[in-house]
Amino acid sequence: MSIDPTGIPEDAFRYLEEAYRLQMAGKLEDAIRLYHQSLEAQPTAEAHTFLGWAYSMQNRYDDAIEECRKAIELDPDYGNPYNDIGSYLIERGELDEAIDWLEKATQAKRYESYCYPHFNLGRVWEKKGDWQKAVRSYQDALRENRDYTLAKRALNRLFGLMN
Repeated sequence: MSIDPTGIPEDAFRYLEEAYRLQMAGKLEDAIRLYHQSLEAQPTAEAHTFLGWAYSMQNRYDDAIEECRKAIELDPDYGNPYNDIGSYLIERGELDEAIDWLEKATQAKRYESYCYPHFNLGRVWEKKGDWQKAVRSYQDALRENRDYTLAKRALNRLFGLMN
């Protein structure tokens, strides 16, 4: 993960980094507590988004989506929460609703990993049975990150099914 500390007060940034470290170590409750401390120090789109991600790891998708909506309110140019909402909707089986959010993520002005929403769009199209759109989406993900293993696997799997 790469968090840009620009504009984030030092204490809020410290809490955010430590929360992320704890989340990656599987200590979700401790991470959630620190994300809240980061938000108390300074509300940021990043802290709301990552708090939402921690909630999603607990299958708390409504809470996760709410945090992403708060992130978008703070910074509508930040792409991560759009993608995250889309992925949470996929997990809930709400494929049609996910599409708009994922497309917004692909157009966001501030996003380091455009491969993710393209990949998630591929997942949607594949689940909906539109393999041509799925292939295009997986290829778009690979154009953004040629080393994205999940997109390579998905594309190869689809090519195998189409032959």
